[in-house]
Amino acid sequence: MSHTAELIAVGTELLLGNIANTNAQTLSQSLSALGINVFWHTVVGDNPGRLKEALDIARRRADILITTGGLGPTYDDLTKQTICEAFGKPLILHPGILEDIRAFYESALHVPMPENNAQQAELPEGCVIFDNPVGTAPGCAFECDGVHVLMLPGPPHEMETMLRRHVEPYLRKLSREVIVSHDIMTFGMGESSVDELLHEKMAHMTNPTLATYAKPCEVRLRATAKAPTEERAQAMLAPVLAEVQAVLGDVIYGVDISGLAECCREGLLRRNMTLATAESCTGGLVAERLTAIPGASVVYRGGVVSYWTSVKGDVLHVPQDILEAHGPVSEQCARAMAEGARSITGADLGVSVTGAAGPDPDERGVPVGVVYIGLAAPEGTFCRALDLGRRRRDRIQGLAANHAFDVVRRYLQGLPVERM
Repeated sequence: MSHTAELIAVGTELLLGNIANTNAQTLSQSLSALGINVFWHTVVGDNPGRLKEALDIARRRADILITTGGLGPTYDDLTKQTICEAFGKPLILHPGILEDIRAFYESALHVPMPENNAQQAELPEGCVIFDNPVGTAPGCAFECDGVHVLMLPGPPHEMETMLRRHVEPYLRKLSREVIVSHDIMTFGMGESSVDELLHEKMAHMTNPTLATYAKPCEVRLRATAKAPTEERAQAMLAPVLAEVQAVLGDVIYGVDISGLAECCREGLLRRNMTLATAESCTGGLVAERLTAIPGASVVYRGGVVSYWTSVKGDVLHVPQDILEAHGPVSEQCARAMAEGARSITGADLGVSVTGAAGPDPDERGVPVGVVYIGLAAPEGTFCRALDLGRRRRDRIQGLAANHAFDVVRRYLQGLPVERM
């Protein structure tokens, strides 16, 4: 039997935008892996009437309802009470849970338990109880008229702990199918171009499916299959991945990888090489993305953010005649910056970025969107010249950083560097 779930996040702070609903993403990923369809995300404030309306709608269209939030001890934590009223379930005080909450306060927080926390020990009659080892609010699940209702705490670390310990085993017993997805990561081709090449195939697919998603400055394709077992789903996906690879070729930089920075880190590790950076218009964005990856220190030696022309000359040793004759936004300067980064750090590769990110042309009148990516390697120095157009400043910087990583990954994979 195929199950359909609706996620209901409870909390006025979510509606106000004070916090992001990260629980929905975590739960959707988990349920997808369990073969449970998630068709709706609902967010409702701390209001019993509106929560009741949301529950009435959800129970008519889904057979698994999962709520997050509203299980605390304060006056506005009314999720349990509202759900029990909606499903005709009385709340029962559990003395053992009350003692656990009291002990949590005394042993972990070293303070007496506030009396209003006692309501957290009240749970629906006949429910399955989910203990909370990292907080005070237990979760629970019950089934009523063919609908499974699961209540989880709102704090993400509490919710995820409960999800792994209790919710996934509970739901695994309900589902007889698994959903497997693979993310095919591409750079160098827009979403519309990718869609045009694969539209006919995607339009006629039902299981597996293939869909495009535009990420900032790149495109991801997600191939998904549903089957009784993971092995069967993987077998269904294999020809899809092969066909997409045949159509898109080296525009694909990886499968199930977080981004171009990780692709470069893995490529540098495989080749036992190190990298250094010299950045101007990106202001250290290339270095930031690379060093955000654990273990980057093995492959990344360091970098220079050379915003001023004098820093390009004094630190990166860009020759003065290049700066005077061609300017800081030029192919010649990009090449020299990459060579300087490689030389002063002793890295195997040096990559550079220089350009006009806007909102105005540079002092020499170089138009916004003109960017040069340099790569200094043992075999020589290369440069990719780009015209990214009049985009937002942050978009030009993001694209330029991605091009820098793309130049490095293409070199490491033995592909043409100066063109895509």
